[in-house]
Amino acid sequence: MSEQKSILENQRIATLTLGCKVNQYETDGMRELLEQAGVKFVDFEQEADVYLVNTCSVTNMAERKSRQMLHRAKKKNPQAVVVAVGCYVQTMPEEVLEDLSVDLVIGNNRKKDIVGILEEFLENRSDGQCAANTYNCQWLDINQKQAYESLSISHMSEHTRAYIKIQDGCNQFCSYCIIPYVRGRIRSRKPEEVVEEVKKLAQAGCKEVVLTGIHLSSYGKDWKDEEVNSSRLDGTALLQLLQSVSSVDGILRIRLGSLEPRIITDEFVAGLASLTKVCPHFHLSLQSACNETLKRMNRKYTIEEYMESCEKLRHAFDRPALTTDVIVGFPGETEEEFEITCRNLEKLNLYEMHIFKYSKRRGTVAESLPNQVPEEEKSRRSDILLSMTAKQKQEYEASFIGERLQVLVEEKVEKNGADWYVGHTERYMKVEVCSEKNIVNAVVEHLFE
Repeated sequence: MSEQKSILENQRIATLTLGCKVNQYETDGMRELLEQAGVKFVDFEQEADVYLVNTCSVTNMAERKSRQMLHRAKKKNPQAVVVAVGCYVQTMPEEVLEDLSVDLVIGNNRKKDIVGILEEFLENRSDGQCAANTYNCQWLDINQKQAYESLSISHMSEHTRAYIKIQDGCNQFCSYCIIPYVRGRIRSRKPEEVVEEVKKLAQAGCKEVVLTGIHLSSYGKDWKDEEVNSSRLDGTALLQLLQSVSSVDGILRIRLGSLEPRIITDEFVAGLASLTKVCPHFHLSLQSACNETLKRMNRKYTIEEYMESCEKLRHAFDRPALTTDVIVGFPGETEEEFEITCRNLEKLNLYEMHIFKYSKRRGTVAESLPNQVPEEEKSRRSDILLSMTAKQKQEYEASFIGERLQVLVEEKVEKNGADWYVGHTERYMKVEVCSEKNIVNAVVEHLFE
């Protein structure tokens, strides 16, 4: 007796991802599940039967973009089912449920159930039994489960590099951030699941993996009941996972997503340095280089502790590429505080800084803080730090001129009638290599100029 076909078979589905690498990973995971159900994927700009938008809410602008994409999907095909998933759904559920462009709403802890939920929705719709708001509400409770909601991928969305989600949720509650409310409490993925996924990706030709999460430094912390409410981040579980991933044949490079400065202990750094596959490229979250600003942000470290973390990494690795994020114009940031940030960032001399102008985020403590900084002043401060990081990046890369570096080639581009290949070094410096033969997904030695 043949198996009953899924109602999704041959349905044209278009997906769109907004926001972070975790969102992209989850979209890739949902696509694999839908692929197994027999769907046909089409480009988001084409007419589809189902449009799935994985939304973002990290800023008000991200929410606006999410709404725009949902509305664009419905305009492309008014008869299509428009599915809203992700963080905007969790942040503004009432707004999404009332949006006439949205047919189906799925929260952050139910993405792994996409096939069953969509099948049920389509069956009810064909029977004329779909009271949208009542139906949708059951998929929205992010705190319904404390277990990690597993999704997995078996092939890469990029040419050579795979992002692997190993952790979800955040317990930090920084005063400017909505993420703990839309992603729930910290939840960690089982190491054996991660390693199995890495093995499959290696078999598919993947050479590099990036372990990522919403708050990566909390990985494994939820497994120790007595430490759930502790602020201690010792990195033991993350280091053990790195050791296991490092043993997978075929994987040549391992990178880490954003880390908290407090995880950078002597023991953790020594463990990292002992793993030759771990790239000397680390993103340490900062946000401000002034202690008074950090306090208002509810960050859990001082600038002195951050500097010490950077020194530990520089002592253990040869010229590690250290990168960070900085917010300018946070409420109450005086000219004196900004000058302190500038002086400390000059001392830190990082490879690259991603500069963001503070913007109010609905539902956060910072939204109602006094002494909001004018937009023109935020722009001025942003320009100063952008100029600083451009100079520091140029000087850092100049220190490698004349050295032969290992480049993992990611894609081919045509330039001036010749084939060029673009890739990155271990420290994530972008390099172009001219070659007559196809070297995509190969590691080549290149004289850095």
